[in-house]
Amino acid sequence: MRVMGATRDEMAELDREDAEEREIVRPPEHNQDTNRSATRLELFFDLAFVLFVARCADLLAKDETWVGGLTFAAVLAVGWWAWAGTALYANRFDTDDAVFRLLMLVGMAAVIGMAASIDQVGKPGSRWFALAYVLLRLVLIAGYLRAWWHVPDARPTVRPYLIGHAAGAVFWAVSLAVPGPARYVLWGVGVAVDLLGPTLSARLKDALPLHMEHLPERFGLFVILVLGESVAAAVTGVHDGGWTGGVVLTATLAFVAIAALWWSYFDLSGGAAKRRLLMEGHDRTRQGVHDFYVYAHLPVAISLAAVAVGLEHAILHGAEDHLSAGTRVVLAAGVAGYLLSATVIQAGLSRQIRPALLWPGLGVPLAVGLLLVDLRPPVLLALLAVLLVAGVATGVAQHRVGEIRTART
Repeated sequence: MRVMGATRDEMAELDREDAEEREIVRPPEHNQDTNRSATRLELFFDLAFVLFVARCADLLAKDETWVGGLTFAAVLAVGWWAWAGTALYANRFDTDDAVFRLLMLVGMAAVIGMAASIDQVGKPGSRWFALAYVLLRLVLIAGYLRAWWHVPDARPTVRPYLIGHAAGAVFWAVSLAVPGPARYVLWGVGVAVDLLGPTLSARLKDALPLHMEHLPERFGLFVILVLGESVAAAVTGVHDGGWTGGVVLTATLAFVAIAALWWSYFDLSGGAAKRRLLMEGHDRTRQGVHDFYVYAHLPVAISLAAVAVGLEHAILHGAEDHLSAGTRVVLAAGVAGYLLSATVIQAGLSRQIRPALLWPGLGVPLAVGLLLVDLRPPVLLALLAVLLVAGVATGVAQHRVGEIRTART
């Protein structure tokens, strides 16, 4: 029987959910809701990483050398892992109660601290960056201890995370008393130890599975976040370039390239990866699938952030005769790095190697060869846009004939 457009059972379920929401504090449980998606708190949390990625891009924009590039990649890798570790915790144990929200908000404050101190990396002020990172690790440790206490079945899964996060935090805390460059060696060791937690946990026979619908959505949102830096770069380039004809033309072509990168990931490589996750991610004998998926997104994030820096400089100098060698190298490394990462993700997870080698694989040498040529910025961006659009068209054609099988992301 329906009551005001809903059955009594549906009304009872709504009443139950409303009663649960009125509970300010709820013990965590293994979250496997069928229709789960990213929450408003997760989206709010991601705003801090928008700022973090932007500050990382500033590092590279100010120093387009090999040293600058390595510093940019290392700092962004630390931030990416900070985000990924939080996403993995929330994937399993998001209760959306007051305690969880407070932990996430404290973690968000820590990310803001990391973003604000990025320019101090390599200087005495880098202690602020380390302190903020340690605070974020402590937030995760507190969350996992809470899950340990309330979800006994989760303890074997939680243990490697706790050990990894705690050991990583210790290395970073010790680095506060150590001068550089030893300080940064300790940072690297701390992150490496931290990374072992998810890997070891996934190999346990009784490991709690991740939520395989939520996982690709969260990582897809981070891809959107990094692509957003390219959109912001187009805005900055046009504004600072004075709206001249060459600048506007270059910006238009850059936007076409950005749209093609978005299309390539979400309709092709990312969709193929998501399909494999949905098919096999819940199989405990194939837990390495989601490990591969998670870690393969690190070079995607770094590469797309580098693309944003290269595009901003290309647009800014769109009215000039050529781009600096540094800008062309940054743009080539970013585009080629993204296409190579997408190739590995698509081929490795879809098990369809030949289509992935055709695109985006073939795009790697073509992008490098094209972007290292000293051409006028509008010409260079036009050729890049043509290459990326042609690649998307190739991938779409492969999908239409069944050579690429995807799930919508």
